[in-house]
Amino acid sequence: MIRPSGPPTARPGTPPGPPAPPAPPAPLGVKDLFRLDAADIQALLTPAEAVEALAAALREGLDPESCPHRTATAVPGGELLLMPAASGGHAGVKIAGVAPGNAALGLPRITGAYLLLDGPTLRPLALLDGAALTALRTPAVSALAVRELTGPGPLRTVLFGSGPQAYGHLRALLAVRGVSELTVVARNAAAGDALVGYARAAGVRARAGGPEAVAGADLVLCCTTAREPLFEGRLVPAGATVVAVGSHEPDARELDTALVRRSAVWVESRAAALREAGDLLIPEAEGAIGPGHVTGTLADLVRGRAVRATTSCPQVFKSVGMAWEDLAVAVALYAAAGANSET
Repeated sequence: MIRPSGPPTARPGTPPGPPAPPAPPAPLGVKDLFRLDAADIQALLTPAEAVEALAAALREGLDPESCPHRTATAVPGGELLLMPAASGGHAGVKIAGVAPGNAALGLPRITGAYLLLDGPTLRPLALLDGAALTALRTPAVSALAVRELTGPGPLRTVLFGSGPQAYGHLRALLAVRGVSELTVVARNAAAGDALVGYARAAGVRARAGGPEAVAGADLVLCCTTAREPLFEGRLVPAGATVVAVGSHEPDARELDTALVRRSAVWVESRAAALREAGDLLIPEAEGAIGPGHVTGTLADLVRGRAVRATTSCPQVFKSVGMAWEDLAVAVALYAAAGANSET
């Protein structure tokens, strides 16, 4: 017998049954996703707000040690990175490309996209420019560490690098600390001069200089693609803070063994650092430090479980970049975009 389509009808005289459950929402297609391009990301969230999004995630209990590992795959153009994370009401994944040959083509070295998902249902919510997200969250992580590891006064700062991360780090630093003077150390002199000009336009006393400038620094920011140490670690004053973000590879580093050995070392996650941070793994392989050399984590600092160590030694913050950071900033961007759309 052919049954009629649609919901069954009740027989006369019988009470109605329970209401039919609501139809599930239609799946979102790629064209339906809320999109945030590079200009949107820059306009929606200030560096200070990105710093606070990261701090809030840690204060609310996010555990970086449980964050999924980054997956790296070698491809003809360079390296393909897959970075998933989930926390609270959201999940997300960044697919990033690292293409060293892009510079010669006038293209960004870092490419990619970020897919933000609803946590309980894993329905896609938004697609974000991955390079712009990285350019915002990496300096924000560094600025959060600087906020926790330095005093409130303006800092004599040495900045290694002249690419997008160098500009981003300067903006983020100015959001959390004053800069009494800035020395830019760049491999490309013209690019370094351009960054000096940008800093001066922002009201910072800035000049180009060499690696020896670290001897007079309160803060050293390393934002390069270097695979070998950028300066002599013995020159860094006791009490100075050094931030290194350039590498997440076990065989590459920006800091030398001498600096790491004499410093209190802070990381985003012990597990991630001991898996990916060449700045720590190379000195450990040389026998200069042990696996317990790490003083503490960013979460320890933000939650008050640890404080800056004695000023008798430098403080090193070594960042490898983690997926939870992308997620925290992506959620803040999505929330800001929703708030803006309602006004």
